Amino acid sequence: QVQLVESGGGLVQPGGSLRLSCAASGTIFRINHMGWYRQAPGKQREYAAVISSGGMTNYADSVKGRFTISRDNANDTVYLQMNSLKPEDTAVYYCNAQVDYGLGLGVDYWGQGTQVTVSS
Repeated sequence: QVQLVESGGGLVQPGGSLRLSCAASGTIFRINHMGWYRQAPGKQREYAAVISSGGMTNYADSVKGRFTISRDNANDTVYLQMNSLKPEDTAVYYCNAQVDYGLGLGVDYWGQGTQVTVSS
Protein backbone atom coordinates (compact mmCIF):
# COMPACT_ATOMS: atom_id res chain seq x y z
CA GLN A 1 0.00 0.00 0.00
CA VAL A 2 1.14 3.54 -0.78
CA GLN A 3 0.22 6.77 0.96
CA LEU A 4 0.53 10.26 -0.49
CA VAL A 5 0.58 13.15 1.96
CA GLU A 6 0.25 16.71 0.68
CA SER A 7 1.19 19.89 2.48
CA GLY A 8 1.67 23.57 1.76
CA GLY A 9 -1.82 24.79 0.97
CA GLY A 10 -3.36 27.88 2.50
CA LEU A 11 -4.73 31.36 1.93
CA VAL A 12 -2.81 33.76 -0.29
CA GLN A 13 -3.55 37.09 -1.92
CA PRO A 14 -3.81 37.42 -5.71
CA GLY A 15 -0.34 37.65 -7.20
CA GLY A 16 1.18 35.68 -4.35
CA SER A 17 2.96 32.35 -4.28
CA LEU A 18 2.60 28.98 -2.59
CA ARG A 19 4.61 25.77 -2.75
CA LEU A 20 2.85 22.43 -2.42
CA SER A 21 4.64 19.23 -1.44
CA CYS A 22 3.55 15.61 -1.70
CA ALA A 23 5.52 12.76 -0.16
CA ALA A 24 4.89 9.13 -1.05
CA SER A 25 5.49 6.36 1.45
CA GLY A 26 4.85 2.63 1.72
CA THR A 27 5.85 -0.25 -0.48
CA ILE A 28 7.38 1.50 -3.47
CA PHE A 29 9.69 -0.03 -6.03
CA ARG A 30 9.44 2.64 -8.64
CA ILE A 31 7.21 5.63 -9.31
CA ASN A 32 6.43 6.48 -12.90
CA HIS A 33 4.77 9.83 -13.37
CA MET A 34 3.68 12.14 -10.56
CA GLY A 35 1.26 14.99 -10.94
CA TRP A 36 -1.07 17.56 -9.49
CA TYR A 37 -4.78 17.90 -10.14
CA ARG A 38 -7.24 20.38 -8.74
CA GLN A 39 -10.95 20.62 -8.10
CA ALA A 40 -12.75 23.91 -7.66
CA PRO A 41 -16.15 24.13 -5.93
CA GLY A 42 -18.89 22.86 -8.21
CA LYS A 43 -16.45 21.73 -10.90
CA GLN A 44 -14.86 18.48 -11.95
CA ARG A 45 -11.31 17.60 -11.02
CA GLU A 46 -8.88 18.86 -13.67
CA TYR A 47 -5.29 18.21 -14.53
CA ALA A 48 -2.73 20.89 -13.66
CA ALA A 49 0.78 19.48 -14.14
CA VAL A 50 2.68 16.20 -14.49
CA ILE A 51 6.31 15.12 -14.34
CA SER A 52 7.80 11.87 -15.57
CA SER A 53 10.38 9.79 -13.73
CA GLY A 54 12.97 11.29 -16.04
CA GLY A 55 11.92 14.87 -15.31
CA MET A 56 9.85 15.68 -18.39
CA THR A 57 7.03 18.06 -17.54
CA ASN A 58 3.69 19.06 -18.96
CA TYR A 59 1.25 21.73 -17.86
CA ALA A 60 -2.35 22.67 -18.40
CA ASP A 61 -2.67 25.87 -20.41
CA SER A 62 -4.32 27.59 -17.45
CA VAL A 63 -1.18 27.28 -15.29
CA LYS A 64 1.59 27.30 -17.89
CA GLY A 65 4.20 29.95 -17.15
CA ARG A 66 3.03 30.39 -13.57
CA PHE A 67 3.36 26.92 -12.01
CA THR A 68 6.46 24.73 -11.89
CA ILE A 69 6.40 21.03 -11.04
CA SER A 70 9.50 19.24 -9.79
CA ARG A 71 10.34 16.01 -8.01
CA ASP A 72 12.91 14.47 -5.72
CA ASN A 73 13.20 10.85 -6.78
CA ALA A 74 15.43 9.91 -3.86
CA ASN A 75 12.66 10.88 -1.44
CA ASP A 76 9.63 10.07 -3.62
CA THR A 77 8.40 13.64 -3.32
CA VAL A 78 6.80 15.96 -5.85
CA TYR A 79 6.46 19.72 -5.57
CA LEU A 80 4.32 22.38 -7.20
CA GLN A 81 5.60 25.95 -7.08
CA MET A 82 2.70 28.27 -7.79
CA ASN A 83 3.42 31.90 -8.64
CA SER A 84 1.25 34.80 -9.77
CA LEU A 85 -1.76 33.12 -8.22
CA LYS A 86 -5.23 34.16 -9.35
CA PRO A 87 -8.61 33.78 -7.64
CA GLU A 88 -9.51 31.17 -10.25
CA ASP A 89 -6.68 28.99 -8.93
CA THR A 90 -8.73 28.46 -5.77
CA ALA A 91 -9.33 24.73 -5.44
CA VAL A 92 -8.45 21.59 -3.55
CA TYR A 93 -5.17 20.34 -4.98
CA TYR A 94 -4.60 16.59 -5.20
CA CYS A 95 -1.33 14.77 -5.67
CA ASN A 96 -1.22 11.75 -7.95
CA ALA A 97 1.45 9.10 -8.39
CA GLN A 98 1.59 6.00 -10.55
CA VAL A 99 3.53 3.26 -8.82
CA ASP A 100 5.16 0.66 -11.04
CA TYR A 101 4.90 -2.88 -9.67
CA GLY A 102 6.67 -4.43 -12.63
CA LEU A 103 5.38 -6.63 -15.46
CA GLY A 104 3.55 -3.61 -16.89
CA LEU A 105 1.39 -3.12 -13.79
CA GLY A 106 1.01 0.51 -12.75
CA VAL A 107 -1.36 1.60 -10.00
CA ASP A 108 -2.53 5.17 -9.45
CA TYR A 109 -2.64 6.60 -5.94
CA TRP A 110 -4.11 9.88 -4.73
CA GLY A 111 -3.48 12.14 -1.79
CA GLN A 112 -6.19 13.50 0.46
CA GLY A 113 -6.00 16.99 -1.02
CA THR A 114 -4.87 20.36 0.26
CA GLN A 115 -6.92 23.56 0.03
CA VAL A 116 -5.54 26.55 -1.84
CA THR A 117 -7.52 29.77 -1.56
CA VAL A 118 -6.56 32.90 -3.49
CA SER A 119 -8.41 35.91 -2.17
CA SER A 120 -7.85 39.47 -1.05
